[in-house]
Amino acid sequence: MSTATFYIFEFIALIFSVMVHEVSHGLMAEQLGDSTARDAGRITLNPLKHIDLFGSILLPILLLSVGSPVVLGWAKPVPYDPNRLPNPKAAAGKIGAAGPLSNFILAAVFGILVRLTLAFDGSPTLAGMFALVVIVNLSLGIFNLVPIPPLDGSKVLYALLPSSRGVASLMYFLERYGIILIFVLLWMGGGWIAPVVGKLFGALTGQALF
Repeated sequence: MSTATFYIFEFIALIFSVMVHEVSHGLMAEQLGDSTARDAGRITLNPLKHIDLFGSILLPILLLSVGSPVVLGWAKPVPYDPNRLPNPKAAAGKIGAAGPLSNFILAAVFGILVRLTLAFDGSPTLAGMFALVVIVNLSLGIFNLVPIPPLDGSKVLYALLPSSRGVASLMYFLERYGIILIFVLLWMGGGWIAPVVGKLFGALTGQALF
């Protein structure tokens, strides 16, 4: 696989994975009683409904251009209405967790495909493409679990913490400065996430990543 083909496939895998991620948020909200995402036409794999100019296109291209070991991105957030949910705090945590969980499920499925392809002497190129999908989804799942707004991990964290003035102050601080903290993490590159991706990749595929 040429370098150009590798990058193109990685970009396609990223777009597909972030779409599944966002649709999973909407499906979980619908399961809990809120059809806002479906009413807005967001329960779909049509990329035009989900693509965010910066998060889906510019950021991945930037990370690819600087040789980042992992490529991250995001789509437009799928809307939901807390007022239509029973126990909005707990529901928000479940909706937040659904996105990363979908990425880990995709990583596990394609990890099995890597193992099967290699076990039956299949194409190394095909195994490499499956492996790339595993890497992309592990990276997305782990990154989105970072407990900094607007990432999904912040919703999961808030749902798990008791309601108190201290917790409210913490969440206010994170919401106010979250985007700055996220850009600091992105500026740090993939150094903090790559070792975790490598360990999980090995467990899912039986192959060494680094």
